[in-house]
Amino acid sequence: MTAMCGIVGYVGDKSALEVVIEGLRRLEYRGYDSAGVALISSNGGSGTELATERRAGKLANLIGAIEERPLPAATTGMGHTRWATHGAPTDRNAHPHTDCTGRVAVIHNGIIENFAALRAELTAAGHPLSSDTDTEVVAHLLEAAYQDSDGDLAEALRRVCRRLEGAFTLVVVHADAPGVVVGARRNSPLVVGRGIGENFLASDVAAFIAHTRQAIELGQDQVVEIRADQISITNFDGTRAAVNEYHVDWDVSAAEKGGYDYFMLKEIAEQPRAVADTLLGRIGADGRLQLDEMRLSPDELREIDKIIVIACGTSFHAALIAKYAIEHWTRIPCEAELASEFRYRDPVLSRRTLVIVISQSGETMDTLMALRHAREQGSLVLAISNTNGSTIPRESDAVLYTHAGPEVAVASTKAFLTQLVAVYLVALYLGQLRGTNYGDELDDVILQLAAMPEKVEKVLETMEPVRELARSLAGERCVLFLGRHVGYPVALEGALKLKELAYMHAEGFAAGELKHGPIALIEQDLPVVVVVPSRQGRDVLHDKIVSNIQEIRARGAKTIVIAEEGDDAVVPYADMLIRIPPTPTLLQPLVATVPLQVFACELATAKGHEVDQPRNLAKSVTVE
Repeated sequence: MTAMCGIVGYVGDKSALEVVIEGLRRLEYRGYDSAGVALISSNGGSGTELATERRAGKLANLIGAIEERPLPAATTGMGHTRWATHGAPTDRNAHPHTDCTGRVAVIHNGIIENFAALRAELTAAGHPLSSDTDTEVVAHLLEAAYQDSDGDLAEALRRVCRRLEGAFTLVVVHADAPGVVVGARRNSPLVVGRGIGENFLASDVAAFIAHTRQAIELGQDQVVEIRADQISITNFDGTRAAVNEYHVDWDVSAAEKGGYDYFMLKEIAEQPRAVADTLLGRIGADGRLQLDEMRLSPDELREIDKIIVIACGTSFHAALIAKYAIEHWTRIPCEAELASEFRYRDPVLSRRTLVIVISQSGETMDTLMALRHAREQGSLVLAISNTNGSTIPRESDAVLYTHAGPEVAVASTKAFLTQLVAVYLVALYLGQLRGTNYGDELDDVILQLAAMPEKVEKVLETMEPVRELARSLAGERCVLFLGRHVGYPVALEGALKLKELAYMHAEGFAAGELKHGPIALIEQDLPVVVVVPSRQGRDVLHDKIVSNIQEIRARGAKTIVIAEEGDDAVVPYADMLIRIPPTPTLLQPLVATVPLQVFACELATAKGHEVDQPRNLAKSVTVE
């Protein structure tokens, strides 16, 4: 089984190998355990042949192998980068996989759940299977289906897909069908790029953005056939499918490093603009919010009596912050749930429950399954996503796009900040709509929100001491993070970033829980990062966390304190003081998170780790 993999397909008049390799470079964040390509080339006028190459490890290994043994020229081809979940990342498990005849090639993202039964059936029929993957069974199934379909590759793939169970994207080529690439999807992303005299398939528009910005999102249980001058989309049953075409609103420069050593550094630096773009057009001239694209009527929203926010990983930390904001500004009970646990606990849902699902990619499988469960129970679903046309927004009742632009680094930065802005917008809009008792505060906070891009920029301008601190701690084994109120999810996010990038033990705690066990971890010179809440309306929170800082410092901890400018109460107890601009408490995560991103990135760099592609991780988790 494979998941989160990068897929590229091409038909046109350019070198297919060059287009595919370029696309794989842009998609390597989706998987970098192995890579491979398949080309359909002319065989000296005597027909066409399938040429493949694949290598374990990063894309550079594949490129090196092709340089040593060049592949034939071709204008039809496909490529794959793999994030392995079934079958070790070896040459023989790398994609593409071929059939007995060596004429069919398949690449795959997802899980074919009934592959064991299919594999047994194929083995009994005399097919030799040489890999440990589920993908290879598809190539052998296509071998027979192609013959039975009179050489119609799209029909052959439809027949095979009807036998498959699970979540998958498949892209296939056949030596007997030159100039044709066919793809299929179920619960896993696949997008079509429409060019002039050329067309593309990919798991992400970033793969073909240098060639075209016209895209078609493939729907659930659909098959697409691309030729140089034609795109044909059908359902698995062979009927014609509706086409959802859209224009990508960012260009190739947004997916390049732009002079930065890492995509993550670039994306951290892009956060002021990303926050501004998320706010763009959503605050009217009268200072009121206008979220017309949400597609839910005011009457529907006024009837809501419970809200559940669902997400995974970093997005879950945005969900935790959303809970604080929504309950404060709307007075509607709100829960934050891990998507992977949500449907298994039999949650209480009704028509008056609003479920908010957060996913940068819009394809996170755990979140998608939770969404579908909520809709089955009759609840309204609002998606917050960064990816136009992706599955989660399309299957939701409403959507709020974050407009963060492409985020390539696996560890999320600007996507997280823009998700925070989006949940603030939803919370404030609901409060505005329902006329809660916080009218004056809402108006003030909306103005404060509009000022946040400038404050994030100000934080970024003062990060050199944080980088120096990170380099000095490269030899540490563990770092703890403490916070209260919305500072607690920020602490969790800081710890997650350090785990993802520096491979260090890191934990985030609610500061008030220290005395209930975690204080036993404090030892001499242990680095502890403390997020100090704003004094604006939250004096009691501030005073309590200052007491917490004193408690851990008395036990020998090295205190790294993030506090607002002008907050002098923390100065005597901070070994290292990181200043952030004064910000209302609920909005503080937008500025308090940024130093933790820089800290983790710099510490990982000091340790010599690959920042954009940390081990064992991939950007978009498209399997459960």
